Amino acid sequence: GYWKNKEATDEVFNDDGWLKSGDLGYIKDGFVFIVDRVKDLVIRGGENISCIEVETAIYLHPSVKEAAVFGIPEERLGETLCVDICLKFSKDLAEDELREFLHDKLAVFKIPSIIRISAQGLPRVASGKFSKKQLRDEFILIEENES
Repeated sequence: GYWKNKEATDEVFNDDGWLKSGDLGYIKDGFVFIVDRVKDLVIRGGENISCIEVETAIYLHPSVKEAAVFGIPEERLGETLCVDICLKFSKDLAEDELREFLHDKLAVFKIPSIIRISAQGLPRVASGKFSKKQLRDEFILIEENES
């Protein structure tokens, strides 16, 4: 639950008292494997896309230092897949090069439509995780300003 926040605590427990952690995973051979978070799942044209799966493929590219994948609202498909990438020092990477690299690693619908590449590090929250909310908000703001 949440300290001194009954409403938030009530939201994460179901009627039977089970905690809804928001984690996606599976059980195999008696082990629990956590693979993603429900809130990070992107639904694009009816297909569920795990951001961690896409990030894992992107990290295989030798020029990529950091990558954060997330969805932004899109009228036709519901959401579109975006990635914000920080490159390793003195490395180059073009959007088309990354798409080609991912082509044999991911289904076509899992390859991000919007790719932003920079030499600056990605924003983080206090725990050290990437601030996907900030990145998502920046993308949405850019899209609104361009239309």
